[in-house]
Amino acid sequence: MKPGYVLSGRYKVVETLGEGGMANVYLAYDLILKRNVAVKLMRLDLRDNEAAIRRFRREAISLTELVHPNIVSIYDIDEDNGTQFLVMEYVEGMDLKSYIAQNFPISYEQVVNIMDQVLSAVEEAHAHDIIHRDLKPQNILINADGQVKITDFGIALATSEYSLTQTNTLMGSVHYLSPEQARGSVVTKQSDIYSLGIILFELLTSRVPYQGETAVSIALKHFQNDMPSVRSFDSQIPQALENVVLKATAKSLTERYQNVSEMKDDIETALSYTRSNEGKWKPASIIEDETKVLEPLNAQQVKKNIGLGDKKDGSEKDKKPKKKWSKKKKWLIWSLIVAAIFILIIFITALAMSPKDVAVPDLQGMNETEAKTALKSQQLSVGNIIKRNSTKYDKGQIISSNPTVGSSVRQDSKVDLIISKGPEKNVFGNYKGQSYAKVKSKLENKGVTVVKETKSSNSVAKGEIISQNISSKKKVVWDQTTVRFVVSSGAKKVILRDLTGYTEKSVEDYAEELGLALNIENDSSGSSSTGLVISQEPAANTRVEAGDTLNVVLGSTSESSSSDESQQSSSSSSSESSSTNTFSVRVNIPYQASSSSTQSSTGSSESSSTMNTIQIYLQDDNHSYSDIYQQFTISSDTSVTLPFTLSGSDTGKYKIVRDGQVIAEKTDVTS
Repeated sequence: MKPGYVLSGRYKVVETLGEGGMANVYLAYDLILKRNVAVKLMRLDLRDNEAAIRRFRREAISLTELVHPNIVSIYDIDEDNGTQFLVMEYVEGMDLKSYIAQNFPISYEQVVNIMDQVLSAVEEAHAHDIIHRDLKPQNILINADGQVKITDFGIALATSEYSLTQTNTLMGSVHYLSPEQARGSVVTKQSDIYSLGIILFELLTSRVPYQGETAVSIALKHFQNDMPSVRSFDSQIPQALENVVLKATAKSLTERYQNVSEMKDDIETALSYTRSNEGKWKPASIIEDETKVLEPLNAQQVKKNIGLGDKKDGSEKDKKPKKKWSKKKKWLIWSLIVAAIFILIIFITALAMSPKDVAVPDLQGMNETEAKTALKSQQLSVGNIIKRNSTKYDKGQIISSNPTVGSSVRQDSKVDLIISKGPEKNVFGNYKGQSYAKVKSKLENKGVTVVKETKSSNSVAKGEIISQNISSKKKVVWDQTTVRFVVSSGAKKVILRDLTGYTEKSVEDYAEELGLALNIENDSSGSSSTGLVISQEPAANTRVEAGDTLNVVLGSTSESSSSDESQQSSSSSSSESSSTNTFSVRVNIPYQASSSSTQSSTGSSESSSTMNTIQIYLQDDNHSYSDIYQQFTISSDTSVTLPFTLSGSDTGKYKIVRDGQVIAEKTDVTS
């Protein structure tokens, strides 16, 4: 059918999607609903076959009852110029046969996921008493998101009247045919289960279990030959997963899964660690159907079977004289004997010249070139090359072969090689701001070596990761990776200074510098200096960290207190009246790194960083230059705020001493 043709005035053909033994499938556009659809059009040579048409329509109608996310939906049933066709959901993707060819090897998890969807669909169909009869990868579609859709449910019934000798139409299906179908027995739901087992076999090995030159020879193998082991193709396949294949493809219906739900439950746990030591599945009972060869009956035995026994008193006239063989007959017999001998000689010669059986050599650990040489020495050659991740073998080394080492094969056979791609690499990830304990446990379970370094932080909570030495986007091999995390030990603790005599502004600056919450109270007792700190909580030399609260009390600022203080000052000095000036000066103190050598308990010399001891001298109305105003230690550059109270035109001064040496001094401090 050419593109552009419109079926029933509604479905415009776009292109051919595929051709089958019973129908052809086209991509079409629904002119009414404005969407792409798949149209399955019965072949023209079946158009006049009433039985095929009746079954086509009956099965199509029954399929409209199936509504399932893994079954292709049937939209319409119609005919065009006497030819039946179905309108179905169009799945944009590929069939499972093509998917296996393009993506093999497929991870075991993905194999289980695909089979789980297929089994769900078949389970739904069986619940409606619909048997597919022609399950195969070509009838299973998979889209870009990995969603599976099964098509052609029950349509195989319409071709059941055709024999297996029609290899052009049935060759694609016979590889998945159940033994009972091959024998011509009644097809049951368990027949679909057998086909599902073959599909699982192909997902795991990329091939079908039985090969042959004709459809009949393949069909015979389904009920005569044992199912090959998928582990002989890939020894890493879990035994529990192989057991699903073996049980689904059991020759005896009593040994096979009784329903799809059993198979679905079994495969869903096949990769569970609880089944990692599972033994190989074997039938509970082996039914041997022996075929006995009956000896041909001679004429005398035939007579006995029909009641005509030997008559010893029979007339001699009934006995016919034996005829002598003619020369012509004797010559014919001798010719046959000579011909038989000649054929036997040819057979023995051909047998002697036929390829011998050889053992597959051990190729593990070799590179591809070495493997080819080893195979060539046994008159074997390389078949397919399959690449997989491996932590045991370096990139380019042989992991295993198929058939496996020691297997007996004919000379000139091909051996598939499974070659290492090296260890699997994964994106490391960003763990900043996460709990170190949780991240450490997670990464160590993957084989990562984790190293911890602690550092104080005012912005990152204690126990959380500040930084990591591996880029978050870098791809790594887990068990070959060492990561160093810098982990927060909480906010940095500092020693609180003696704030006595600080102005309100100086205290605010100091609290802001350390990240402390400041609470200021005023003392109205009138017994203290005006506007300066007279007490603090916590006390000086207490260790505090960012977020802690600093409480200070400032001296009285009432009028009466100022008057008394002014009178007192006047009586103890000259009678002249002068104004008082209060201000603060901010000074930066540089840290000087040095090291001191100490003797360890083992006698070895060890170096350790030292702190700088800082002494501050201050002179104003409230402080004497001969007394130490403040003394503390620093381990980094530090800023301090010095409060001054000066009367009239007086000047103040300060001196900074670091480890006994004067590093800063100013003698004319004014506001």
